[in-house]
Amino acid sequence: MEHGIYPVDVICMCSASGEIRPLRMRLEDEDRKLLRVDIDEVVSVKQIQYVGIEAAVFLCRATVEGRKWLFELKYTIRTHTWCFLRKVY
Repeated sequence: MEHGIYPVDVICMCSASGEIRPLRMRLEDEDRKLLRVDIDEVVSVKQIQYVGIEAAVFLCRATVEGRKWLFELKYTIRTHTWCFLRKVY
């Protein structure tokens, strides 16, 4: 997967205290095949603000087709959208 910002579908859980945790995402690979990624662990969450836009960046760990992935997902609060930012190697 090339570096860039890719919109993705995400299923997440919201706690009673307002915390968001991504559980599963769906994205297209290089061959335009849809991949379902079950997120095993959220390693860290970082709140960011860029030009007045609030967002949360989640560092997640998952197993995709037998391979371990460490990647970043960004949730934009105002628009309620999720983006796949990058794989961390």
